[in-house]
Amino acid sequence: MNSAWALLRLASPQLPIGGYSYSQGLEMAVEQSIVVDPQTAGRWIGDQLLLNLARFEAPLLLAHCAAAAVGDWGQLLQVSEQHRASRETRELHLESRQMGYSLKQLLNGLPELDRDARHFLEQTEEPHLALGWALAARTWQISPQDALAAWLWSWRENQMAVLMKSLPLGKQAAQRRTRELLRLLQRAGVRARNGHE
Repeated sequence: MNSAWALLRLASPQLPIGGYSYSQGLEMAVEQSIVVDPQTAGRWIGDQLLLNLARFEAPLLLAHCAAAAVGDWGQLLQVSEQHRASRETRELHLESRQMGYSLKQLLNGLPELDRDARHFLEQTEEPHLALGWALAARTWQISPQDALAAWLWSWRENQMAVLMKSLPLGKQAAQRRTRELLRLLQRAGVRARNGHE
């Protein structure tokens, strides 16, 4: 498969995992009037990206992808357990587990999933999002850095979809937010890589 197609397939907000259905707190921020306009939306999303995702979630995802890429199954199991332990609320645990389950279903149906990855997946009772994402990246030969970029992009797509549904935010305003977020996505990726090393 063309690597660009594989990357777009993984980053799709609707496929393969349906991540679009989870707002990751943004809908509640709108309901509680924390996010009321494009400016507060940009601030909230930027803070989530740089203060949360770039410091913990993204380096952890990168660690999953790096371990899966080289077939270091012991390391993959270790970071997988770290991920599982970090889901401090039932909602976060269920969200990650549901998206991981969706990825497991997808991966099980892929003839290109290699034998070692398939065996690891079969041994995993409740795969979570980061684990499934890493195995998908391995299967489609997406580098850990590109898999991280796809994950960050998918997260951004989801947040913009929530904003357009929850606020009177038109397409032009969404494009302006996206332009501003591209810079932050770049910073988040650099911070995640530095945190992973």
